[in-house]
Amino acid sequence: METIQTRQRNDSGARIQNYFFSDMSVMLGRSMRHIFRSMDTIITVTLMPIAFMLLFVYVFGGAIQTGTANYVNYLLPGILLMAIASGISYTAYRLFTDVQKGIIERFRSMPIAPSTMLWGHVLTSLVSNAISVVVIILVALIMGFRSSAGILSWLTVIGILALFTLALTWVAVIPGLTAKTIDGASAFSYPIIFLPFISSAFVPTKSMPLVVRVFAENQPVTAIVNTIRALLYGQPVSQEIWVALAWCVGILLVAYFFAMRAYKKRV
Repeated sequence: METIQTRQRNDSGARIQNYFFSDMSVMLGRSMRHIFRSMDTIITVTLMPIAFMLLFVYVFGGAIQTGTANYVNYLLPGILLMAIASGISYTAYRLFTDVQKGIIERFRSMPIAPSTMLWGHVLTSLVSNAISVVVIILVALIMGFRSSAGILSWLTVIGILALFTLALTWVAVIPGLTAKTIDGASAFSYPIIFLPFISSAFVPTKSMPLVVRVFAENQPVTAIVNTIRALLYGQPVSQEIWVALAWCVGILLVAYFFAMRAYKKRV
């Protein structure tokens, strides 16, 4: 009997490993259907950064000295990061809803790879945030944004934005699994959304008071914004690209560890 049970467990484990990607595609399709059935989430996430972009360009832009002829060119990288930070709050919300409805327990009773449910939410975050980023760039083009970047530079920008989204999404998974209320699940994103304001996203850090400048120059948003800005405008990237990548990868690894730990505790 013990041998049969062991063989059944091994067969089940082999099946889960063999069908990991097909299970994950099912979970991705499920989460994406939720997104397209409530497009207001993408609209809400996209409208706020666009409103900030309009406000800063057409109201404050003339009073801000950045050393660039077109302020929207300077502003856009920070707006994109703000949009992503806003979008990942919905990942926490959707995951929290699944936890409260007992969806995780139902899926755990099925012969599917345990982590595919989380990956479904994570990949959905990548897709939905990519849609928001594209819409914002199109609006920026209408406002006068222009880039001299080549294909390789654009691919690098896309890779950095995707890595930043992936890192923050795994951060969002943690409160999505552990929060006690829906407000607690999404409130974590507020400091992240406003972090670009204390960075080089809107004004050069040299114009800031000393204490604020030290913080701004040593937080992740500044390194990422400066890297994306340099790539878009054909400027030397220098070592900041490695600082930006180190921040993204470091946040990703730490967040993934604690997210999986919270998931195992939950199930």
